[in-house]
Amino acid sequence: MKFDAQNYPYASKRSVVYAKNGMVCVGNPTAASAGLQTLLKGGNAIDAAITVATCQPVVEPTGNGLGSDCFALIWYKGKLYGINGSGPAPMAASIAALKERGFDKIPPYGVEPINVPGAVGAWMEIHKKFGKLPIKTVMEPSINYAENGYPVSPNMSRLWEEADGFYTKYKADVR
Repeated sequence: MKFDAQNYPYASKRSVVYAKNGMVCVGNPTAASAGLQTLLKGGNAIDAAITVATCQPVVEPTGNGLGSDCFALIWYKGKLYGINGSGPAPMAASIAALKERGFDKIPPYGVEPINVPGAVGAWMEIHKKFGKLPIKTVMEPSINYAENGYPVSPNMSRLWEEADGFYTKYKADVR
C-alpha cells in the first residue's frame, strides 16, 4: 500500500495525525487531552493509558466505567505481558439461582448481569509494574474533572439524552 497523506480515501471524517514524541487516541477528546497532559509531564504510555482509563468513567459515563473489566496486552522492554482484569461473578450467582428467580438466561439489564469490577485493580497492578509517574499525578486530570466539571461533548450529550429516554421506564415511583 502506498500511503499519501494528502489523499484520505476513507468515509470517516478523521484527519491523519502526526506526532514526534507521543500521541493519545481515544474516542472522547477530553480524555485524550488528559492522556496527553500525562505524557507532557514525563509519563510513559502506561501512565497515559491509565489516565485515559480513569478519565473515561468521569467524562463518558455511558461507556465502560469503574465497574468494568480491563484486559491489556503490554509490550515492555522487549517482552509481552498480558493482564486479565475481569471481575468474577458474585459468590451467590449461579444458573440455579437465576432459574429460581424466573430467568432462563442472564438478562441484559438489572443487577443480575453485573460482576465484581476488575478494572480498577488491573489499572493499579499495571501502574505498579510499568508506570513511571506517581499514581496521584496519573489520576490528577480525572480527579480535577470529577471535582470541577468538564466540557460535555456533543456526542456524549446525545447519548445521555438517549439513555434518559430508554431508562425512564425503569425509574422507581418515589413519593
